[in-house]
Amino acid sequence: MTLSASEACRRTREICSLAPIVPVLVIHDARHAKKLAEALVAGGLPALEVTLRTPDALEAIRLMAEVPGGFVGAGTLVTPDDVRAAKAAGASFGVSPGATDTLIEACEAEGLPLLAGAATASEAMRMLERGYDMLKFFPAEASGGAPALKAIGGPLPQITFCPTGGVSPTNAETYLALDNVLCAGGSWVAPNDLVEAEKWDEIEALAKAASVLGRAT
Repeated sequence: MTLSASEACRRTREICSLAPIVPVLVIHDARHAKKLAEALVAGGLPALEVTLRTPDALEAIRLMAEVPGGFVGAGTLVTPDDVRAAKAAGASFGVSPGATDTLIEACEAEGLPLLAGAATASEAMRMLERGYDMLKFFPAEASGGAPALKAIGGPLPQITFCPTGGVSPTNAETYLALDNVLCAGGSWVAPNDLVEAEKWDEIEALAKAASVLGRAT
């Protein structure tokens, strides 16, 4: 099923609206995947990004896709082969560090909503020309952080971002306070030491704390 840019953005925006933080997960052992997803979803973070950086990533996506209430995405999409493998594994959406015509076309052809990365106004404008107005700001901190993203929002208010890369509990609120930010991606909610130790209650507690960021009034 092919997917238009407008429909892809609509679906991606819906997923990004589920919680203020999207966990960015590097999973080394797929046997942890299901319990990890259950802990994060129970903690109020249903949108999960599994990066394709380990041999177990695709199997982890397959297992996480079985968890009720979760929406599992594949991160670090770089090639059309990545896109096809992610979709076959059950990914609900894709995330990429940047964007190329080939990658975008592959996602549209596979019907996989894409959260594409952009770090500059020019990159964001190119995506907007293609009909994409929901983007990932990456690498967020290395690209100037919240001040840079706020500045981009001045001339490009129609684009909404999910900043990722260097986002932490100490700066997440600053990003989430921006008018052009819908959510942020962060890895701190599932640190590898807690995953390896199978401390799911502690991970759920981290998720619960993250799930209310940016929502205090």
